[in-house]
Amino acid sequence: MGLLKPAHTTQAGWRLYGAAQVDRLQQILFYRALGLELEHIRRLLDDPAFDRRTALQSHLTELKDRRGRLDALILTVQKTLDAEQGGNRMPDTDKFECFKQDMIQKNEAQYGPELRARYGDALVDRANARLAGLTREQYDAMTTLEDEIRRDLTAAVLAGDTPDGPAGRMLAEKHRRWLSASWEQPYTPQAHAALAALYTQDKRFTDYYDQAVPGCAAFLRRAVEAYTAPLV
Repeated sequence: MGLLKPAHTTQAGWRLYGAAQVDRLQQILFYRALGLELEHIRRLLDDPAFDRRTALQSHLTELKDRRGRLDALILTVQKTLDAEQGGNRMPDTDKFECFKQDMIQKNEAQYGPELRARYGDALVDRANARLAGLTREQYDAMTTLEDEIRRDLTAAVLAGDTPDGPAGRMLAEKHRRWLSASWEQPYTPQAHAALAALYTQDKRFTDYYDQAVPGCAAFLRRAVEAYTAPLV
């Protein structure tokens, strides 16, 4: 696919790689370690605006963040194990903190590279910090709203509602409230619509929303687009 081309090819067909190709290979391996697909990596590296030093700094920041989250998770699991072996009950607050860190880690592994490429490291880091700071009551309210969105979305698709109708607007408004749990303020309709666009562009998002009924991801995207259009 042209992701890593040799510097030269001998008459015998041997491919020769120089320092520039080794540097490019290193960038490829860094991005792969962060979970990016090869086609996405090719677009990043072939972008005329690509800067190697900036990319390396971004890699370093992401790896340090991952190490910090992993260290925190290891510590909490160790506390849980110590409590089990010593017969002491681990406080529910500590268990909840462990759960949040694990959730953030999984979200980063699954969606982090795309969201960071689209919105930047700073915004995603702040969103993770906001999620990590949720109380149990705030988290329960967020997950309850998420369940409502999926239930209402399925009902709207089965009923044949239109995304720009009352049902679609209600869903888009709930989706906006759900985002506010982890997104930093102020809310922007552009970012809202851009995220909803991923629901049909990325198979992982589509599969998540279409679990019960096909077409839910597309309905939600169009509902958010109709909701945000007058605000742009």
